[in-house]
Amino acid sequence: MSILEPESGIWYTLCWLVVAARLWSRRLNCGSWKKLQIDDFLVLLAMVTDTILMAFMHVVLNMSSNLIAPNENLSTFTPEEIKERIYGSKLVLVVEQMQILTIWLIKACLLIMYNRMTMLLPQHKIVKFIAVYVALGFLVMEILYFGVWCRPFHEYWAVPTDNKQCSAAIHHLITNAVFNISSDIMIILIPMPLLFKVRLPAKNKAILGGVFCIGAFTIIAAALNKYYSFSHPFAPDWTIWYLRESYTAILCANLPFTWPILQRAFNLSNWSQNSYPSNHDGGQSRSHNNFSQLNGTNMVGKGNTMVSIGRSDSQEHINKKSEPLEIMYGHEFTVQTVDAKVLLQASAVGPGVLSRREGSLNVDTQDSGSTGPKKAVITTTCQRF
Repeated sequence: MSILEPESGIWYTLCWLVVAARLWSRRLNCGSWKKLQIDDFLVLLAMVTDTILMAFMHVVLNMSSNLIAPNENLSTFTPEEIKERIYGSKLVLVVEQMQILTIWLIKACLLIMYNRMTMLLPQHKIVKFIAVYVALGFLVMEILYFGVWCRPFHEYWAVPTDNKQCSAAIHHLITNAVFNISSDIMIILIPMPLLFKVRLPAKNKAILGGVFCIGAFTIIAAALNKYYSFSHPFAPDWTIWYLRESYTAILCANLPFTWPILQRAFNLSNWSQNSYPSNHDGGQSRSHNNFSQLNGTNMVGKGNTMVSIGRSDSQEHINKKSEPLEIMYGHEFTVQTVDAKVLLQASAVGPGVLSRREGSLNVDTQDSGSTGPKKAVITTTCQRF
């Protein structure tokens, strides 16, 4: 039994189960398979590339490449062995590209999710910056791999090769480690401010913390697969860490979406809890929670109800029985009824219009020339900051 078994089979099966649960949960919330969003399809594509990665990794584990150990004598290689090493070197190239595609597709899925979560929050600009960084990192890494580090390109499978970058790919591995680990750290830090502000029971916060721990393990796996690639290039240890990184990344990106199906299967309560405190000090107030959900639906308070406003036809309705895992971000505002006459006298302004835009307060008094009481309309607005 190889170093990859039975661990890789267990990881692979678990990933497919979680992805299937995610897609079915999305189907429950969207109401139709046709309403799935782009990140749902990117997850499926990532599973395809990960399947290719696992299949070829098992082959690479039992083959040699143009990375020749110092104690090996080239003159003793038979034509059949050279042919096998050429084939093995080509498979190493495929494995490397499939691993890169899997990881970067998962990064894209996470950034799309965070883009929807932070649409109405200050962190939205940070998500956009990280998305640009991830895209540029991928382009730079691939351009260097295909056009700079090893020239001509067929030297990647030449046996022997005079260019160490064509066999050991040291420069590529360093570039990959820098862009991969740095972007992973940025992505995992995005929801941290929301996690501290979120209004959730400690049990639910612990669940979110567990998902983030899986993301942290993904970063550790990324560092270890590079460590073993540099320190033990001729040993098979790096292969299992390549797979562990891709598997944990897939789990981290999909587990938050499995809540609706778990809620139905085990009859669990809703994830979010809304509160509407009242203020008895001379006026009425309500605390409304603005939701930036994983599915991209915004929640706006209206009276004693919550109204779901979707940005596209594929958005879920919050009133359905199954609700997705949510990150809740709230701020408060107060609406008070004020005597318009007193307000005008205090402001030393005659009958007319008083407007104080900085405080988002507008008062319109209507003077019909009569001596009767004047009508006042007071409107307050709460703006996102």
